[in-house]
Amino acid sequence: MTFQEELPIFLQLAEQLKEGILSGAYPEESQIPSITEYSVAYKINPATALKGINLLVDEGLVYKKRGVGMFVSSGAREVLQGQRRERFYEDYVERAVREAKNLGLTAAEVTALIERGFEEDGH
Repeated sequence: MTFQEELPIFLQLAEQLKEGILSGAYPEESQIPSITEYSVAYKINPATALKGINLLVDEGLVYKKRGVGMFVSSGAREVLQGQRRERFYEDYVERAVREAKNLGLTAAEVTALIERGFEEDGH
C-alpha cells in the first residue's frame, strides 16, 4: 500500500481495511493483521496503526479478543455495503439526475443509458 500525502495515514489504513472487508479478503469473524504487523509492513508508527484500527472498532466493524487479536465483526460487510450505497447515491445518482434534468432526459431515458453502460461493460 502506498500512502497519499493529502489524507492522514490512519484514515487510509482504515479505508484499506474496509476495502478488505467489502472484497471478502477479511471475512466476518476472521482475524485481521495485528497492530505490529501493520506497523512493520507499512513502516508506520504502531500508534498510527492503532488509531486506524480503532476507527473500525468505534464503528463496530472490528472487535478485540483479549490476548488473541482483532476480528471482523459479524454483519460488518453488510454495514459497509449500506454506507457505500448511500454514498453512491449522494456522490453519483443525485448529480446524474440533476444533469439529466438539465439535459431534458426522462427517467426512462436515463434508465436506458444505465442499462447500456452495464451491457457495454459485459457484466
